[in-house]
Amino acid sequence: MSKKAALLMLALVFILSLTAQGLAQEKKQPAWMSSPAKEMVDKALASVKKVTIQDLKKAMDNKEDIVILDVRNPNEYDVAHIPGAFNVSRGLLEFQIWSVVPDKNAKIYVYCRTGARAALATKQLNEFGYKNAVSVDTGGVAWAKAGYPIQTSISDEEIIIVPAAQGKPVGQ
Repeated sequence: MSKKAALLMLALVFILSLTAQGLAQEKKQPAWMSSPAKEMVDKALASVKKVTIQDLKKAMDNKEDIVILDVRNPNEYDVAHIPGAFNVSRGLLEFQIWSVVPDKNAKIYVYCRTGARAALATKQLNEFGYKNAVSVDTGGVAWAKAGYPIQTSISDEEIIIVPAAQGKPVGQ
């Protein structure tokens, strides 16, 4: 299989997984949404500065000096991530952030899949003294749905995923 065919296959799998996850979430709320974790996420969301994916894209386009921090698990990161993002999973943040971002004045855009882990991680970064850490409010799913570039660690190439219009096949 050619590299291009493999990338197209990867993009298709990614789009299908986003669609399936989205449909599953519409039908059933994740279990953590009815647990004490929901209150933790809500408190984190209320206490951190939030930005949109458009704000992040603008900072990237303007070539601002920023750090993009992906706090998803490594396997999620490997499949697809925002180009230039560093991966420090939420569970290892306290142990690894010091070596990835030693400058506590760095402008850090924190994202995950939907925004919950990013809010928790941003709150923790703020508590550690990172003054310019912000949470990307909607995360990687919205980034991909907006058609913004995605990088994959599998082939280390940038790809663009253009989701089909809801209810319509691509090209119609």
